[in-house]
Amino acid sequence: MSAAKKVNFASTQIGASDLTVLDPGMFQRVAAVAEREAGLSIPDAKRAMVQSRLNRRLKITGHTDFGDYLDFIEHKEGAEELRHMICALTTNVSHFFRENHHFETFQEQVLPDLMERARGGGRIRIWSAGCSTGQEPYSIAMALLAAEPTIANHDVKVLATDIDQNVLSVARKAVYDRRLLDGVPTDFDRSFLEDGPDPGQRQVRQNVRDLVVFRHLNLIETWPMRGQFDVIFCRNVLIYFSEATQKLLWPRFHAALRPEGWLFLGHSERMQTPEAEGFLSTGVTSYQRRGDIRMPRQTQKA
Repeated sequence: MSAAKKVNFASTQIGASDLTVLDPGMFQRVAAVAEREAGLSIPDAKRAMVQSRLNRRLKITGHTDFGDYLDFIEHKEGAEELRHMICALTTNVSHFFRENHHFETFQEQVLPDLMERARGGGRIRIWSAGCSTGQEPYSIAMALLAAEPTIANHDVKVLATDIDQNVLSVARKAVYDRRLLDGVPTDFDRSFLEDGPDPGQRQVRQNVRDLVVFRHLNLIETWPMRGQFDVIFCRNVLIYFSEATQKLLWPRFHAALRPEGWLFLGHSERMQTPEAEGFLSTGVTSYQRRGDIRMPRQTQKA
């Protein structure tokens, strides 16, 4: 997520005697900051989870109550801790070739035209927004290499963004435990992965990694990318945004896509009125850009 991130609302264990209580008023302050800074919509029912997660940050920063902590992160001196707080409230869940029906569409309906254009000297750009620990963009890169083994000779890149610098560091290393590789087809494992530095690990091969560029990005802030994308994967991210924030992002995605470009959302995410947003629904949570919608002012957060 820059991207905005996936939120895991499962409880986190911590000793009850160690907890500083997050009262309803303080929780509302936390929720307001999370929505303002990262677009996260955290319901009241998750106060216990937020209390547990942020108690860890209080210990690290030496604050003894939430009021002082929130005062700190809302001043410029606490800007770095604000980023840590947002990351503490979010958890990355990702898998290789997750929601494989999207990759089937990508390989069967999208890639043939893209590869033809690439071989003719065209520029191809794909964006994995909310890339987490890297499985999605590396899955995309594997699909690209499977379609065109000499793709390194063409102008093709995958941009992978997330709001969390820590998960981007993990993604750049491209090392994964074998238990995280269930979604990788056997032939892809042989072709695109190799033994990792430790037993029980596999590492993404360099030719796959070379196709992917990782960058920090918050989805509700300014997007610095100048060119348009052929495909955007933004899956299992928007579900944690409010409906109002989602509504503001549709025209931004529209403007970021080339004509006929594709947008893939997560399995629980829907564009309620795709035609009104300039898109055509082409399958389960997959859309193609149509028409023209003016880009909203990027100086404003979504």
